[in-house]
Amino acid sequence: MASLQDQLLKAGLTTKQKTRQANVDKRKKNKQKRSGVQHGASLQEQVQQDLAKAKTDKQTKDNALNELKQQQLADKEQILRIKQILIHHQIKNVAGDNDYNYTFETTIKKLPLDAVTHKALVNGRLALCGLDDVTYLVTRETAEKLSELDKNVVLVQNDNALDEQVDEDDPYADYQIPDDLMW
Repeated sequence: MASLQDQLLKAGLTTKQKTRQANVDKRKKNKQKRSGVQHGASLQEQVQQDLAKAKTDKQTKDNALNELKQQQLADKEQILRIKQILIHHQIKNVAGDNDYNYTFETTIKKLPLDAVTHKALVNGRLALCGLDDVTYLVTRETAEKLSELDKNVVLVQNDNALDEQVDEDDPYADYQIPDDLMW
C-alpha cells in the first residue's frame, strides 16, 4: 500500500518539491520536540523570558551602581562641609613660645602657641582638629559640631571632668599634675 503522499503525487494534486518541503518541516518539528522546545511560540516565550531576566539583572546592577555613586557623592559633600567649617572657624595668629604636643594620625607633632591659647587648649575651651594633614585650632563648640559629623576629625578635645576623677587607692592622689606640664 502506498503512502498518502505517493497517492497524491500519482493523482497530480501535489509536486515533488512540495512533498520534500513537507518532509523537511516534519523533521524540523520532530527535532524541536526532542530538544525540548515544543514549537515556535514557546521559543519566542523563552526568548522573552530571557530578555526580561536580563533586563531585571541590568536594573538591579544599575541600582547598586547608582547607590554607590550616591554614597560617594554624600561622603565627598561631608568632607567639603567639614573643611569649610574648619577653615571658617579656625583661630589664627596664636603662635608663641609654648609648645603643645599632640598626635596626628601616627605622628607626634608640636604646635607653638602663646600662653593664653595654650591654657585655653589645656582647659578644654579650645580643641585641635585635623583634616588632610592640616591642623586647625577651633573652639570647643565647633569641635563638638564637627565630632557629630565625623569623630576622626577631632584630634584633641580636653575635658576637665575626666581629670577630676581620682581613684581612692591611687598612691599619687595627693600630687596634682599641673595642666601646663610639657612633655
